[in-house]
Amino acid sequence: MRLFLAPMEGVVDHHMRRILTQIGGIDMCVTEFIRITSHVLPTRVYHKYCPELPTAPANKGNQNIGALSPVKVQLLGSNADMLAENAVKVCELGASGIDLNFGCPAKTVNKSNGGACLLDHTALLHEIVSSVRNAVPANIPVSAKIRLGYNDRNTYLDNAKAIADAGANELCVHARSKADGYKPPAYWRYIADIKNALTIPVIANGEIWAQADFVACKEQSLCNDFMLGRGLLSKPDLALQIKHHVNGTPYTPMPWHEVQSHVRTFFDVTCDSYPKKHMGNRLKQWLFYLKREYPEAHVLFENIKREKTEETLRAALAVNVS
Repeated sequence: MRLFLAPMEGVVDHHMRRILTQIGGIDMCVTEFIRITSHVLPTRVYHKYCPELPTAPANKGNQNIGALSPVKVQLLGSNADMLAENAVKVCELGASGIDLNFGCPAKTVNKSNGGACLLDHTALLHEIVSSVRNAVPANIPVSAKIRLGYNDRNTYLDNAKAIADAGANELCVHARSKADGYKPPAYWRYIADIKNALTIPVIANGEIWAQADFVACKEQSLCNDFMLGRGLLSKPDLALQIKHHVNGTPYTPMPWHEVQSHVRTFFDVTCDSYPKKHMGNRLKQWLFYLKREYPEAHVLFENIKREKTEETLRAALAVNVS
């Protein structure tokens, strides 16, 4: 069984990848999507989104940056030739894998002919995957992530088969359509249809907030691999909980004081990474997820939600909330 960290746009950057992989249980990460249009992007763009690349300046300096698990670089777009050319470049920069985004539900992305809107164009999905697979070295895995459809859930099986037939090495399925958004439930039973139809690994994604959700998802999807997103942000040791459950070993969930230590570290490493006018925004974003599981996170969030200076935020974080 493998557990993947979901590539949540605007949330799971290299800072968050490092924190969550340090906690443990995550086998693979995927970058936020990198939009591809009509040209090959400069190296600096790929190093920005994926400083884990061995060619990145941070790694040349042996700095502790980014995930402790392998990281795939995620590309988004609809121009098959340009996606293939950019994929080749990413491989030359040392990427461990290429992931193709056919699942983003954002209106701005879909209006630009990217993400989930491509689920209405099965032939184009095949063309994109085939072009990328044929362009990159055979030893570099190419994967894709889809939803069950765009406005409905009628195309999921045709799309999955097209992607597999085009040469993808594995497929991640978010068990909702674009129209479903992020509203529960996730329709895990649809993934079982895909799993039974394909010979490549299928990764189940959507609404895994707790160990019980994992058990239900496994039973309904028939999958061996899973992707965790919001559930892992809310419960940072969820991957560890799941791994211990599968192995039949005892595990004590991470207490708040340990989570708070990671929150402080996250603030420390992100302070200089974003404009001062947005100071604390990423911290508040994570606390918004954490307060689902930890009452102390709710208290901390309420204490800092209007604060915007490093001094006041740091002072609030220094207090042990209980």
